[in-house]
Amino acid sequence: MAVLADSGSNPDVDLLYDINGLAKDAPHWWDRVMEFVGEYGLLLAMVLLILWCWWSVRRRGGEEAAPSVAALVWAPLAAGLAVLVNVPIRGFVRRPRPFLDHEGLDVLVSGKNDFSFVSDHATITMALGVGLFVAHRRFGLVGIGLALLEGFCRVYMGVHYPTDVVGGFALGTAVVLLLSPPATALLTPLMRAVERSPRVGGLVRRRSAPGVPVLAGAHRPAESEERDLAA
Repeated sequence: MAVLADSGSNPDVDLLYDINGLAKDAPHWWDRVMEFVGEYGLLLAMVLLILWCWWSVRRRGGEEAAPSVAALVWAPLAAGLAVLVNVPIRGFVRRPRPFLDHEGLDVLVSGKNDFSFVSDHATITMALGVGLFVAHRRFGLVGIGLALLEGFCRVYMGVHYPTDVVGGFALGTAVVLLLSPPATALLTPLMRAVERSPRVGGLVRRRSAPGVPVLAGAHRPAESEERDLAA
């Protein structure tokens, strides 16, 4: 079923060899770094970025706290859903890993025997990045940048074609944006209910010190560019 890149004259294959060729010219220690970054490091960085964004939104508070936290909750849920959507896509396309069809690739990770299209790593990271962008513009731009780096790493490591990565980016983005309206419509009231809870309300908005009144708008930052898109 996989006819996306079966020829060495295909630009997809040419770009694969060009990017993966950088691994052959790099020192061994650098390839090991790229292996860790592409397999685990960027996923961990995305998780930490989401936690940092949640902490920032929680501290800032305001009426936008609940919608922003709802958008942050949606980001990993959307990433998980996108991976589930990818299961039948992989089974339908059935595209082998590039190193099975093309010789001379420097494969940095062993044990990749499943199908190649689309890349789970690219799907997850872009879904998280776009979900972050919905919640907070500046954090989201950083997240999308990390997702693009993840896609480069997957091709550099020799385990995906460039179109596998592009497909993952498209899938992750589509799931986040298409389902964001109903998801936030369900999650925002839930986050507002959590916010009102005396026990767990601090997960959504930081509690003020006892005896210190919270004035509406007093805790809002001056930078208007950091306003949440989810508000």
